Amino acid sequence: MRIITYNINGIRAAQRRGLLDWLNEDPADIICLQEVKAAKEQIDLKPFLDLGFHVYWYAAQKKGYSGVAVLSKIQPKNVVYGTGHEQSDNEGRVLQLDFQDFSLINAYFPSGSSGEHRQDYKYQFLDEFYDYVKALKKEQSNLIVVGDYNVCHKAIDIHNPISNKKSSGFLPEERAWMDKWFEQGGFIDSFRHFNPDPHHYSWWSYRANARANNKGWRIDYISVSDTMQDMLKNAEIYADVVHSDHCPVFAAFEL
Repeated sequence: MRIITYNINGIRAAQRRGLLDWLNEDPADIICLQEVKAAKEQIDLKPFLDLGFHVYWYAAQKKGYSGVAVLSKIQPKNVVYGTGHEQSDNEGRVLQLDFQDFSLINAYFPSGSSGEHRQDYKYQFLDEFYDYVKALKKEQSNLIVVGDYNVCHKAIDIHNPISNKKSSGFLPEERAWMDKWFEQGGFIDSFRHFNPDPHHYSWWSYRANARANNKGWRIDYISVSDTMQDMLKNAEIYADVVHSDHCPVFAAFEL
């Protein structure tokens, strides 16, 4: 089973940049999208259905903002929209699909870069989400939690940790949450499980030719319950796939 997480920064813009051509290459069985920036009714779903995908969509109430979607060739037995936390749900941030042997959560974590009030909400989201997943894990130990976490975990995950030490996405409190997520939460960072080397990123600013110079941040993750470690077979970052300021992150499992 192949899973991809991909912040596409607007599905309509990504389609204009060749998203459907890439999907036609069969890159994964389940593709989790963040920041779709559209309601399901605004999108022609037929091309996705023709490729064999079931489509699940959770849009933000605000038009052209946030939202997540899952394209899955495997039909889930249950779908959960949101976490029950009002602001998170209004912004279309979390979509959960329950399969026979595992549950998959597609999440778009808030950014705090636009101001102090959004950074405060980001901390609120992190606490709420951690507790939500902790409770879910008591019911389903096999969890895969993918998405744009909007946090670089370690210095190796950002091109310039010194100059960014006070930047949202690399703040000590955010990085401490990631420590807790992996160490106490019982998750494996699938990419780092296979790839200890530096200079692997999943997001680049549009400014200053950052992508061409590989001055990026690794903020997109596929976290896997430690109970699934033996099932985890590979993980990669597809930095050469360009429909967005992010790129796809991939993991493969043998269930």
